[in-house]
Amino acid sequence: MAGSGSAAVSGAGTPVAGPAGRDLFAEGLLEFLRPAVQQLDSHVHAVRESQVELREQIDNLATELGRINEDQKVALDLDPYVKKLLNARRRVVLVNNILQNAQERLRRLNHSVAKETARRRAMLDSGVYPPGSPSN
Repeated sequence: MAGSGSAAVSGAGTPVAGPAGRDLFAEGLLEFLRPAVQQLDSHVHAVRESQVELREQIDNLATELGRINEDQKVALDLDPYVKKLLNARRRVVLVNNILQNAQERLRRLNHSVAKETARRRAMLDSGVYPPGSPSN
Protein backbone atom coordinates (compact mmCIF):
# COMPACT_ATOMS: atom_id res chain seq x y z
CA MET A 1 0.00 0.00 0.00
CA ALA A 2 2.86 2.35 -0.64
CA GLY A 3 1.74 5.87 -1.39
CA SER A 4 -1.86 5.30 -0.33
CA GLY A 5 -1.67 7.30 2.93
CA SER A 6 -4.18 5.96 5.40
CA ALA A 7 -6.25 3.98 2.90
CA ALA A 8 -6.90 0.36 3.67
CA VAL A 9 -8.59 -2.28 1.54
CA SER A 10 -11.85 -3.90 2.62
CA GLY A 11 -12.48 -7.61 2.36
CA ALA A 12 -14.00 -7.02 -1.10
CA GLY A 13 -10.83 -5.28 -2.31
CA THR A 14 -12.38 -1.80 -2.18
CA PRO A 15 -10.14 0.94 -0.73
CA VAL A 16 -11.34 2.38 2.59
CA ALA A 17 -9.94 5.84 3.40
CA GLY A 18 -9.56 7.88 6.58
CA PRO A 19 -10.04 6.75 10.16
CA ALA A 20 -12.23 3.84 9.07
CA GLY A 21 -9.35 2.51 6.99
CA ARG A 22 -6.89 2.88 9.86
CA ASP A 23 -9.30 1.19 12.25
CA LEU A 24 -9.96 -1.61 9.80
CA PHE A 25 -6.22 -2.11 9.41
CA ALA A 26 -5.64 -1.97 13.19
CA GLU A 27 -8.43 -4.44 13.84
CA GLY A 28 -7.13 -6.79 11.16
CA LEU A 29 -3.63 -6.57 12.57
CA LEU A 30 -4.93 -7.25 16.08
CA GLU A 31 -6.88 -10.28 14.89
CA PHE A 32 -3.79 -11.49 13.02
CA LEU A 33 -1.54 -11.15 16.08
CA ARG A 34 -4.01 -12.35 18.75
CA PRO A 35 -3.38 -16.13 18.24
CA ALA A 36 0.39 -15.63 18.40
CA VAL A 37 0.09 -13.53 21.57
CA GLN A 38 -2.21 -16.09 23.18
CA GLN A 39 0.13 -18.94 22.23
CA LEU A 40 3.13 -17.03 23.57
CA ASP A 41 1.25 -16.33 26.80
CA SER A 42 0.34 -20.00 27.25
CA HIS A 43 3.95 -21.07 26.55
CA VAL A 44 5.28 -18.55 29.07
CA HIS A 45 2.77 -19.84 31.62
CA ALA A 46 3.89 -23.44 30.99
CA VAL A 47 7.56 -22.49 31.31
CA ARG A 48 6.86 -20.68 34.59
CA GLU A 49 5.11 -23.78 35.95
CA SER A 50 8.01 -26.00 34.96
CA GLN A 51 10.44 -23.51 36.53
CA VAL A 52 8.54 -23.74 39.81
CA GLU A 53 8.67 -27.55 39.65
CA LEU A 54 12.39 -27.42 38.86
CA ARG A 55 13.01 -25.09 41.78
CA GLU A 56 11.15 -27.47 44.10
CA GLN A 57 13.16 -30.44 42.81
CA ILE A 58 16.42 -28.54 43.33
CA ASP A 59 15.36 -27.71 46.88
CA ASN A 60 14.51 -31.37 47.56
CA LEU A 61 17.80 -32.56 46.09
CA ALA A 62 19.81 -30.02 48.08
CA THR A 63 18.04 -31.11 51.28
CA GLU A 64 18.63 -34.76 50.50
CA LEU A 65 22.32 -34.16 49.72
CA GLY A 66 22.65 -32.31 53.01
CA ARG A 67 21.10 -35.27 54.86
CA ILE A 68 23.35 -37.75 53.06
CA ASN A 69 26.37 -35.61 53.89
CA GLU A 70 25.42 -35.58 57.59
CA ASP A 71 24.72 -39.34 57.71
CA GLN A 72 27.94 -40.41 55.99
CA LYS A 73 30.60 -41.87 58.20
CA VAL A 74 33.13 -41.39 55.44
CA ALA A 75 33.83 -37.74 54.86
CA LEU A 76 32.27 -36.98 51.50
CA ASP A 77 32.40 -33.33 50.71
CA LEU A 78 29.06 -32.65 49.07
CA ASP A 79 29.07 -28.96 49.96
CA PRO A 80 30.34 -27.86 46.52
CA TYR A 81 27.49 -29.77 44.88
CA VAL A 82 24.94 -28.32 47.25
CA LYS A 83 26.30 -24.84 46.46
CA LYS A 84 26.04 -25.56 42.72
CA LEU A 85 22.44 -26.66 43.18
CA LEU A 86 21.61 -23.56 45.17
CA ASN A 87 23.24 -21.41 42.50
CA ALA A 88 21.18 -23.19 39.83
CA ARG A 89 18.06 -22.61 41.94
CA ARG A 90 18.89 -18.90 42.18
CA ARG A 91 19.20 -18.70 38.39
CA VAL A 92 15.89 -20.54 37.94
CA VAL A 93 14.20 -18.03 40.26
CA LEU A 94 15.78 -15.15 38.32
CA VAL A 95 14.57 -16.50 34.97
CA ASN A 96 11.13 -17.10 36.47
CA ASN A 97 10.96 -13.47 37.62
CA ILE A 98 11.97 -12.25 34.16
CA LEU A 99 9.29 -14.44 32.56
CA GLN A 100 6.70 -13.23 35.04
CA ASN A 101 7.50 -9.58 34.27
CA ALA A 102 7.39 -10.22 30.52
CA GLN A 103 4.07 -12.02 30.84
CA GLU A 104 2.61 -9.15 32.87
CA ARG A 105 3.78 -6.60 30.27
CA LEU A 106 2.26 -8.75 27.53
CA ARG A 107 -1.03 -8.95 29.45
CA ARG A 108 -1.11 -5.16 29.93
CA LEU A 109 -0.30 -4.56 26.25
CA ASN A 110 -3.02 -6.96 25.15
CA HIS A 111 -5.50 -5.22 27.46
CA SER A 112 -4.52 -1.77 26.14
CA VAL A 113 -4.89 -2.87 22.52
CA ALA A 114 -8.29 -4.42 23.20
CA LYS A 115 -9.42 -1.27 25.05
CA GLU A 116 -8.25 0.99 22.21
CA THR A 117 -9.92 -1.23 19.62
CA ALA A 118 -13.20 -1.11 21.55
CA ARG A 119 -12.94 2.68 21.88
CA ARG A 120 -12.34 3.11 18.15
CA ARG A 121 -15.13 0.72 17.26
CA ALA A 122 -17.50 2.70 19.51
CA MET A 123 -16.41 5.95 17.82
CA LEU A 124 -17.02 4.45 14.38
CA ASP A 125 -20.43 3.14 15.40
CA SER A 126 -21.47 6.54 16.79
CA GLY A 127 -19.98 8.50 13.88
CA VAL A 128 -17.86 10.65 16.23
CA TYR A 129 -14.25 11.13 15.15
CA PRO A 130 -11.39 12.61 17.17
CA PRO A 131 -10.41 16.24 16.49
CA GLY A 132 -7.98 16.61 13.62
CA SER A 133 -9.00 13.37 11.90
CA PRO A 134 -9.25 13.53 8.06
CA SER A 135 -13.04 13.06 8.15
CA ASN A 136 -13.64 16.30 10.12
